[in-house]
Amino acid sequence: MATTVNPLNASTTVKAQWWQAPGRQWRGLREQREEQVFLVLTLVIGALVGLIVVAFIVVTERFGARLYPVGGPPWRRILVPVLGSLGMGYLLYRFFPDARGSGVPQTKAALWARGGRISAGTVFGKFFCTSATLACGIPLGREGPAVQVGAGIASMLGRYLGLRPEKIKALIPVGAAAAIAAAFNTPLAAVVFALEEVVGDLHAPVLGSVVLASATSWGMLRLLLGNDPLFQVPQYQLLHPAELAIYALLGVLGGFISAGFSRLLLGMRAWFLKRPRKTVWFQPAAGGLTVGLMAWFVPQILGVGYKYVGAALNGGMALKVMIVLLVLKMFSVTISYASGNAGGIFGPSLFLGAMLGGIVGTVAHRFAPGYIATPGAYALVGMGTAFAGIVRAPMTSVLMIFEITRDYAVIVPLMISNLVSFFIASRFQPEPIYEVLAHQDGIHLPTAGSRVQEGHRQVYQAMHAATEVLDARTSIQEALEKVSASQQHAWPACDDTGVIAMVSLGTLQKALTDGVTEKPLSEIFQSGEFPHVHTDHSLNMALDRMGANQLDILPVVNRANVHKLEGIVTLQDVLRLYGVGPKEATTVTNVAAGEPAVSSSQH
Repeated sequence: MATTVNPLNASTTVKAQWWQAPGRQWRGLREQREEQVFLVLTLVIGALVGLIVVAFIVVTERFGARLYPVGGPPWRRILVPVLGSLGMGYLLYRFFPDARGSGVPQTKAALWARGGRISAGTVFGKFFCTSATLACGIPLGREGPAVQVGAGIASMLGRYLGLRPEKIKALIPVGAAAAIAAAFNTPLAAVVFALEEVVGDLHAPVLGSVVLASATSWGMLRLLLGNDPLFQVPQYQLLHPAELAIYALLGVLGGFISAGFSRLLLGMRAWFLKRPRKTVWFQPAAGGLTVGLMAWFVPQILGVGYKYVGAALNGGMALKVMIVLLVLKMFSVTISYASGNAGGIFGPSLFLGAMLGGIVGTVAHRFAPGYIATPGAYALVGMGTAFAGIVRAPMTSVLMIFEITRDYAVIVPLMISNLVSFFIASRFQPEPIYEVLAHQDGIHLPTAGSRVQEGHRQVYQAMHAATEVLDARTSIQEALEKVSASQQHAWPACDDTGVIAMVSLGTLQKALTDGVTEKPLSEIFQSGEFPHVHTDHSLNMALDRMGANQLDILPVVNRANVHKLEGIVTLQDVLRLYGVGPKEATTVTNVAAGEPAVSSSQH
């Protein structure tokens, strides 16, 4: 029986094939020439991020000039920060929750805990809310937010083009470097920052792409805004070798200031995080009100203050003014950031360092003018000193100050002061500020000590699905019966939020002797600290934690949500991976279990 072909259907099929052809061709090209595609994408990211950061700078400055016109009434200095922080606080709470804060911890979280994903909404929210917040006079920086915006653009392009997850993650430091290069006009420091702080490895394979993106972004900045450095400074020189002792003293003071700033900011933020959730949207107004009241008496406190940093670098600020600005800026920045405003701590750290250096230089120069350089030289070194102590990126600090001044004469004093500041700040605030900020948000970033070198065996290679889990509503008696009948001597206990504890046979037997057999596990084991590992931890770390907690089994949890159970790893699993003991097939599966807890263990 002959079949009749409908000409309309045939035409539709041909059109569909023609329409789908470019997509198939792109997929083929992407798979065959992935490295070349990645290289071209790096150039596009550099140019696009450079353009957006330039827009970020221009929009912020022009909007700020309209809000604070020359000769404007004093009431603006109170009303604008309060209303601006209140309005942006609502937008951040309602529409852009991931756009709060600096942007650097969120960028690292995207790299290490979220598969390189930063949403388009977060990128737009970060750009808009930060621009408006800084224009209103909130004294935070634009460089940290620029990092998140740049990394977000790279992430969006990578996902849109269908790159593999590994390549999307590799684009995060590419976008971050492009943002710093354009924000500071320091392409070399941008490369080192992306590798030193974001990736945590100066020898990362993505080095070439980071360099290319940084150079392209810098070229875009130079094309649009010229090649002027961020600060215009005179040439400095070391007048006498004894000056190095003064620079070392500056490092000591910078270390204490850095540690004090970090601890104050983290303490205030922890306090705000404990407030009821319904207050989150108007919490930023606390920072706006504080800034407004200070600005009523000291207008120089408004904004990031690069104008006054430039004055300090050129020796144009009085000693008393620098002391007042140092104190007020420290408190205004910490409460502005802690209360949830959008903005970073890059710029404020440079401001604090410039004021501290200017104070030290002014005092020293008065005592020995023939042997001590002008205060501007100390203000310059102080900028790097505070940056190294607060951000904990000493190599970036040295290169950044060198590129800002384009003068090699300050390198040796800068290295000495940076090293001293870094050492003292690390002693009094052991955990870097970005890692603690992420930890407060429930994100466990890998520390330098926990990053596993390539080739080392990791937990994900030994783990298997958690098939034996206790419900937190189970009574002690019932849990004891289950654990006693199992070959597994400890079970993870879960409630609606996920894992809350590891329940061992010994703990249950002790509870039995205490006569609390009818109580549910949730009353005995509160949702808090519990031993665990992550998939990218080394097996050495897993064994160390088993020994420290006297357990032969640990839950494997998600970095972005510590209560989310992804599997378990046992002592036998580890031994089996090394070829010791019975060989049994194990399957790695992810078991979704809910929301977060916090562990004090190293991550």
